[in-house]
Amino acid sequence: MTSGHCILSHGFESGPNATKVKALADAAQRLGWTHERPDYTDLDAKREVSDLGDVYARIDRLLGLARAAAERGPVVLAGSSLGAYISGAVSLHVRPAALFLMAPPIQMGPAPRLQAADVPISVLHGWDDELIPAAEVVAWTQPRRARLLLVDDNHRLERNVDASADAFARLLQSL
Repeated sequence: MTSGHCILSHGFESGPNATKVKALADAAQRLGWTHERPDYTDLDAKREVSDLGDVYARIDRLLGLARAAAERGPVVLAGSSLGAYISGAVSLHVRPAALFLMAPPIQMGPAPRLQAADVPISVLHGWDDELIPAAEVVAWTQPRRARLLLVDDNHRLERNVDASADAFARLLQSL
């Protein structure tokens, strides 16, 4: 018997075996949650669509996976950077049990601002994120009363892989 299912979405030009995403998968497994790590690398390579590949195809792919998982039970969406953005977008269509967002882009060019369902949200972000100012993330999380952990790191959060996994575990344990 599992507690639910986690879908862990990697960032742009990363992959399903990225260190942070793997650490989240390990944390979920330890707590009895099943998990999957979709591969979006084929969509990231579509530079003719945008500088960030095919973001809307990423959303569609995650939406299909989330709908299928939600039919089986509770689902938690988690993602890093662009993976966080698409997790938020999909949460509006498939109400997850919670969202876990690492280095979430609040605004990406002409795309709509980051949105998210009214569910428990936990965010981990680097004070020195060179792409997404910490102040934007603070302002986004405040009205949502999201749990926010700001760490001494940059966009990649490489020095805080364990902190990411621990924060994710705390979110799962709270459900």
